[in-house]
Amino acid sequence: MVFMAVHILVVAVAAAHILLRPHRQPESRAAWLVLVLTLPYLGALAYLLVGRTNVGRKRVERLKAAFLGLPRPQDAPGWHAAPRTPDRHEALFAVGQSISGYLPVGGNSARLMEDSNAAIDAMVKDIDAAGDHVHLLFYIWLADRNGTKVAEAVQRAARRGVACRVLVDDLGSRDLVRGPLWRDMAAAGAEVRRALVIGNPLLRAYRPHRSAQPPQDRGHRQPHHLLREPELR
Repeated sequence: MVFMAVHILVVAVAAAHILLRPHRQPESRAAWLVLVLTLPYLGALAYLLVGRTNVGRKRVERLKAAFLGLPRPQDAPGWHAAPRTPDRHEALFAVGQSISGYLPVGGNSARLMEDSNAAIDAMVKDIDAAGDHVHLLFYIWLADRNGTKVAEAVQRAARRGVACRVLVDDLGSRDLVRGPLWRDMAAAGAEVRRALVIGNPLLRAYRPHRSAQPPQDRGHRQPHHLLREPELR
């Protein structure tokens, strides 16, 4: 009887946490539920160790403080000049709003690329044309062919006096930050930083996964290239 009560309690608590935790993909919820229902104790233990987002309380407080110091998005140029979203794009903008919490802002443009190689080539072209600054933010930046092309473009931009700032996740881009490309960008004059630096990997078993690349300023035009899984940093 006690064993049955414990069994029900473990499954109920784990299932409730899986279902009620915000910002989790439906397929992720379903996978964890199947695991917990199939292997209750092992599944609950696995969810406790690797299924929950934990970046540390101090980091959360620092993030909240940083957000309080940011200017209001409503005060950004073009906020009130956002054109009417075409009906065929309503669903796409709704997804973006559900992630960021913000409505579309005027003065922006986007272009869908044929594949990741085309997107990388476009990024390199924009970096090479940048005259003021280049800002790159990535979760995963591999030191492969495409990643090397972007890193070399950052070095070229930094050497000609463009302010280059690079921010990557310490876990997702761990191979790059431990390799020569990272040091080469810094030596060329780029400001390179690691986000969520890993101490004890057992205490950071799971990371929230987000990728983005802010636009490079050419003075008047600010192109946006968005990739779900960019192979660069």
